[in-house]
Amino acid sequence: MAGAMARTMQRRILLDLIGLLAIGLVLVVANKLSPLLFPVADRLLTPPPCDLQRAACRAELPDGSRLELAFAERPAPLVRPFTVAAAVDGPAPARIEIEFAGLDMDMGENRKPLQAAGNGRYVAQVALPVCITGDMRWRATLLIERDGQRLALPYEFTTGS
Repeated sequence: MAGAMARTMQRRILLDLIGLLAIGLVLVVANKLSPLLFPVADRLLTPPPCDLQRAACRAELPDGSRLELAFAERPAPLVRPFTVAAAVDGPAPARIEIEFAGLDMDMGENRKPLQAAGNGRYVAQVALPVCITGDMRWRATLLIERDGQRLALPYEFTTGS
């Protein structure tokens, strides 16, 4: 009887250890894959102050090339799709995306890749969700992948006013 209880206890301990190892393996894999799922910028740039609701915004990249970001409609409409355009002189980016984030309220993941439109121009159709509280502050971050580096250029603007 004592031998059976000892074997049962050993099995439980062994199963607990296997469970802990499996959890550890999942955490290691999740940590390794997280940059693919939630990419972060290698460099956060501070562009000159600009209001995308009023005009196109321009910035200089670290290599001296210039970038321009603009909304096709001003002010940007809520819920209805509108075009975002970026123009980059110099070497073409490997990837360019725009991510919108609510500053006062989490509005969920809202990231879109921009497609090449020729002559250094990139465009995407985007839509901002409506906020039921009235004015909404947003951050539009342009993410540029170029020369093995991921650059982020954040611009803040307000909708609903």
